[in-house]
Amino acid sequence: QVQLVESGGGLVQAGGSLRLSCAASGRAFSNYIMGWFRQAPGKEREFVAYVTWDGGRTDYADSVKGRFTISRDNGKNTLYLQMISLKPEDTAVYYCAADRDRLRIGRDGAWYDYWGQGTQVTVSS
Repeated sequence: QVQLVESGGGLVQAGGSLRLSCAASGRAFSNYIMGWFRQAPGKEREFVAYVTWDGGRTDYADSVKGRFTISRDNGKNTLYLQMISLKPEDTAVYYCAADRDRLRIGRDGAWYDYWGQGTQVTVSS
């Protein structure tokens, strides 16, 4: 079992930057694939990025590639999402999630076992 708590959301102007953090409880954080997802009002949850347990592999949605960077610090049990050049369409609740199964690395939210409560990101135009 792991508990995830996101922070770092807020209101920012278009073109601005934010860094989201996700603090994980427990000692197994370094074993998990970690992902970021987001959900905008009236829309389905969508994949943003993931990173493997050792940080060796990452993947990004096309809509954020080149603007967002996912990273992790296993010593601090923390996942990050650095976001630059933010756009109004990035407005959403952002969730971090953990996947215990190393055999299923990917973008499918159904593969992730644990979820945080979310943090709101609002980008004004």
